[in-house]
Amino acid sequence: MSKGLEVLHTFLQALQNSAVATAIREGESLFPWIECVHVLALTLVIGSIAIVDLRVIGLNSRDRGVVQMMTLALPVTWSAFVVAVITGSLLFSSNATGYAHNTFFQAKLALLALAGINMGAYHLFLGKDAGDWRTASLTPWRARVAGALSLCLWIAIAVCGRWIGFTLGGPA
Repeated sequence: MSKGLEVLHTFLQALQNSAVATAIREGESLFPWIECVHVLALTLVIGSIAIVDLRVIGLNSRDRGVVQMMTLALPVTWSAFVVAVITGSLLFSSNATGYAHNTFFQAKLALLALAGINMGAYHLFLGKDAGDWRTASLTPWRARVAGALSLCLWIAIAVCGRWIGFTLGGPA
């Protein structure tokens, strides 16, 4: 094992052996409660992103501007995302070494990174003129592609997250 992987494994093992992780893993109801909050937060994240993405694509709220939809949806998205990250981190800690080696968990993290890159590209390059997209017909095709890609990525994130439970299970 390389030095870097050895350090990572030591960190993951220490995280998994922490008092919080042990309480989550060994407690009777803590893991399911945290998981419920995590799933609810992800539902809000994906749902609010879908509202914006569907508007960017031109499939809903065609009479509203993109910026108007973002102004309404993004505070919910970011609040729920923070809750999802916190609860996801707590769940991860309960079996850090198992999750780290799970293919679906790795895919979920990779897809999250791609969704972040897509969002960054949209905001840096494509969405600068979003204030002018007051109707679906005014939304440029590149922005529509970014919205469709975002929607597909978030659906794939949800699928991978669900498969983690089927391939790893709950607390060890």
